[in-house]
Amino acid sequence: MAASPALGSGRGRLRAHGRIRARAVAAGCALVVCGAVAAPAAAAAEDDAAGRKPTVVLIHGAFADGSSWNGVIERLERRGYPVFAPANPLRGLATDSAYIASVLDSVKGPIVLVGHSYGGAVISTAAAGNSRVKSLVYVSALMPDKGESGQSLAARFPSELATATKAVPYRAGGGVRGTDLYLKRDKLHRVFAADLPTGTAKLLAVTQRPATTATFSEKAKVAAWRQIPSWFLVARQDKTINPRQERFEAKRAHSHTVEINSSHVAMIAHPQAVTDLIIKAATATGSARPSPAANPSDSRARAESRPADTAAAWVTAGAAALLLGGGALLVGRRRRRRPR
Repeated sequence: MAASPALGSGRGRLRAHGRIRARAVAAGCALVVCGAVAAPAAAAAEDDAAGRKPTVVLIHGAFADGSSWNGVIERLERRGYPVFAPANPLRGLATDSAYIASVLDSVKGPIVLVGHSYGGAVISTAAAGNSRVKSLVYVSALMPDKGESGQSLAARFPSELATATKAVPYRAGGGVRGTDLYLKRDKLHRVFAADLPTGTAKLLAVTQRPATTATFSEKAKVAAWRQIPSWFLVARQDKTINPRQERFEAKRAHSHTVEINSSHVAMIAHPQAVTDLIIKAATATGSARPSPAANPSDSRARAESRPADTAAAWVTAGAAALLLGGGALLVGRRRRRRPR
């Protein structure tokens, strides 16, 4: 039986109305998803527009002090970065990292945490659980995993440091006794700072700060680089930490890595190269940031270490499913409404 013109036009209007509703729902879903994806990007853009920069906290290693960062500090400040170079106590990994963690608590806003030599072990522990530390930067540094020490890493990757130190017993208040390690003055230039002028190396030898044996023997209990993106500068001419060890650490941590022809004290000999790497860490966003390393046996850690662009892909896939589901629901409703 043929439908009357009035009935046919009514069905046409119903189908048209259904199509309009489907398009409206799809558009609404798309707006919600796009808003969810765009919100973090908008917030980042607002931070950039406000001109806020993270504070760069510089941690020196053994046999050195905060002045070893002078050339880097000058360059960072010229670029508008707030900088802080606190004293590293050099009394043992647990003590030093607890102290530096308390220093970080006094810094407002996001932080780029940088460690040289033994300072790398300190920042790996001090940054654990601190959500304001956005990047870790290692400069010819120790980067121990949980259960490792500077001593255990050096056993795998020997260097000339073992032949360049001397032990000196010390006493402190309350009957505390221990052993400090110094660099031998006649070995410091070759092993520690071969590309610096002789006069500068002699000053470093005279003013060096000793580190207790505990700084190298204490095992790390955490490894913040497994959760926080990292950057690493490998010093190819390093005789204090074996460059093979530095490459091993950087590769294991999925660090963004650069190599330069430098002695162990790259921040003194090549302050511009070190500054450039710190700025890369400070300005990297999204897919430009290296993925944090995760324990291969820890599926939860693997999930937490997905890069931002992977997360965006998951959101996009969810959006597609939502839109397809909404369209199917509307089609089903239209079919139920058709008279038989």
